[in-house]
Amino acid sequence: ENFLQKASAPFSTNSYDAFISPNTLNLSSFTKLMKKLQEIHPEASRDKIVDALLEVRKNNKGILSGLSISSIVERTSVIL
Repeated sequence: ENFLQKASAPFSTNSYDAFISPNTLNLSSFTKLMKKLQEIHPEASRDKIVDALLEVRKNNKGILSGLSISSIVERTSVIL
């Protein structure tokens, strides 16, 4: 879970508050991301999904910040 916290800038809530869905309050972005990827790739283990996410981060200059969830899912799916 720590790999998602290594952002280049601190998290800012001011511009995102209006777009938070009810699910966001219950699940972290990492949990939502894992859930989505496990639904799309039921054959992949949690470790394999995390490894793919780490590769996406590495390929994106070491950060996931700035990428949309759908973009991260798409890039991770290509690796998986």
